[in-house]
Amino acid sequence: MTATVRGRRRRNSGGDLVGSRGAGALVLPAATVITVFLVVPALWTLYLGLTDRRLTGIEAANPQYVGLENYRNALDDRSFWNSLKVTVTFVFGSAIIGQAVLGFMLAWTFRNWQSWVRRALELLVVVAWIVPGSVVAFLWIAFLDGESGTLNAILGPLGLGDTEWLLDRPMLSIVVFNTWRGTAFSMLLFGAALNSLPPSYLETSQLAGASVRQQLTGVVLPSIKGYILTNLLLISLWTFNDFGPFLLTGGGPGDATEVLPVYIYREAIRFSEIGYGAAISAIMLAINLVLALGYLRAGRSQA
Repeated sequence: MTATVRGRRRRNSGGDLVGSRGAGALVLPAATVITVFLVVPALWTLYLGLTDRRLTGIEAANPQYVGLENYRNALDDRSFWNSLKVTVTFVFGSAIIGQAVLGFMLAWTFRNWQSWVRRALELLVVVAWIVPGSVVAFLWIAFLDGESGTLNAILGPLGLGDTEWLLDRPMLSIVVFNTWRGTAFSMLLFGAALNSLPPSYLETSQLAGASVRQQLTGVVLPSIKGYILTNLLLISLWTFNDFGPFLLTGGGPGDATEVLPVYIYREAIRFSEIGYGAAISAIMLAINLVLALGYLRAGRSQA
């Protein structure tokens, strides 16, 4: 009996070993890709942020270790704080207020539509999401142009068709541009969340005489809070790291729309300050981590 039990244990341990090796073989390709394309570049960026590396000159061939000097310079740089302020405004306006709210409104409006109209409208919203950014930026430049733009032509009969939108309202322009382009993701995610909601929930609240507002605040939003936090996390991170405003305004006029990715591009590429640009990138990475941890903690506390 003892020998039989031992034999079974050996076979089981052998099977566990083969299983673990098989699982490791499946995970290895993904781990390799993540290491090569995410971990190594992140570590390299952290290293560059501690040097005075430039694109040209002596510092390009023989960069020197400068420690935290680049980070101190960034914290003393008014342009950095202006870019951070612009980025926060851009994220709050176009992602949290724009995409999330508009995406939920569209999903809530379309939830009971079962006709070709719903499919056509959803397709139009999704097209705005899948069209390349450079094409979308060109279309919006043509739409917002002060002299011959479509928007001014529409507003002309109302006496409002003489605005240079990209110069007079640059922040509003990039917020609306990013909201229009990114709302499809929020709409699709919230649509899936509403479809997963048992119909009996809303039917019961309707029978109880609850208004639409009471249904939303008392039934719908608490039931899909996980989807809401996931959506806010993803679109906030995407928008925080978005280079799209550069295609529309180039960061101008002045530095009015110079979000952090554009600021890094200017410092690292235009001014050749690779080390300083890498330090700003590391700060952005830290902000992203704090933002992600904040959302994840909020999700756990709501669970």
